[in-house]
Amino acid sequence: MRCMTVIGTARETAAVDVLTSWDHLELWVGNARAVSHLLQAGFGFDCVAYCGPETGVRDQVGYLLEQGSVRFLVSAGLGEESEIARHVFRHGDGVRTVAFSTRDVDAAFEAAVRQGARPVDRPTDHRDDAGWLRTAAIASYGATRHSFVDRRHYSGFAPGYTTEGLPHVRTGDTVGITAIDHVVANVEEGRLDEWVAWYAQVFGFSELRHFDAEQISTEYSALRSTVMWNGGDIKLPINEPAPGRRKSQIQEYLDGYHGPGVQHVALATPDIVRCVDELQRRGVRFLAPPATYYEDARSRCGDLGLPWAELERLGILVDIDGDGHLLQVFTETLMDRPTLFLEMIQREGATGFGEGNFKALFEAIEREQARRGNL
Repeated sequence: MRCMTVIGTARETAAVDVLTSWDHLELWVGNARAVSHLLQAGFGFDCVAYCGPETGVRDQVGYLLEQGSVRFLVSAGLGEESEIARHVFRHGDGVRTVAFSTRDVDAAFEAAVRQGARPVDRPTDHRDDAGWLRTAAIASYGATRHSFVDRRHYSGFAPGYTTEGLPHVRTGDTVGITAIDHVVANVEEGRLDEWVAWYAQVFGFSELRHFDAEQISTEYSALRSTVMWNGGDIKLPINEPAPGRRKSQIQEYLDGYHGPGVQHVALATPDIVRCVDELQRRGVRFLAPPATYYEDARSRCGDLGLPWAELERLGILVDIDGDGHLLQVFTETLMDRPTLFLEMIQREGATGFGEGNFKALFEAIEREQARRGNL
């Protein structure tokens, strides 16, 4: 693992000092009602709040979806002049804002800006009968933003949102998603180290893992990846494409999204077999590993006492590291463009990211690329 230097003095407050966890991810999409329905019917989320013309918000709609501690805010514009509509026309559906919870919005924002972040929204209070909410935002890679949210004095989600008359979708048993495990960004070739340094300088994050192209490659393509984190719940892997014989999955994303952005979101579950079984019953489609994967995985992982037949039936991948093992599975792309997919992950002590599964996973992704004519 490479050494990473955090710029600034020991006496200065860093953004990482006051960030506590994930707050929410906001998706900007063309049809918020449809994506909200997908996340409810397919993934078991509950719609817990809504904003739109009925709540006095004239230019957009937003559906807040929750499961465990995960919050997805799905927003769409209502006219061609809408910033959301213009963004979606260029980039397609995807994650616009990665929001962090903080106990001090001003300290987080000022520390980030002092270390070079571009401010987008300065610290502001939002008030109504439910209390007050304080937020701020900075620019990140591409069109992505990071926002800081202190909601300790607010009983809802945000002003303009109602909890009445919501479109609840009930389709089956609970899914069992509990939390966001990590959020993965794709950036342009040659810019990985720049963004690693940015997160170290602006947020005070440190490097958890680094993978070179030799570690993440197939016959056709390769990528480099570094995982930045706050020392706690917030883990942000960053990928860049590496030269290969054909177009990598990272480059396909960059071409489809017209720039860097969030490639996928990993969602934690304590029982991935039950979770994936229910998701498949609801119609969610997952990438399939090659036929030889499970023979290799049993040899690589040893005797973990796992339900191998069930894992193979459901296409769940297994990996081990010095701290334990993990199980993971990846959906097909959720959007018309290949701009977002989800990962389900169960950690049993492991702190890695499925390094032993990289080759099988990327070969499965390349099969989907070939079907789209983008390999």
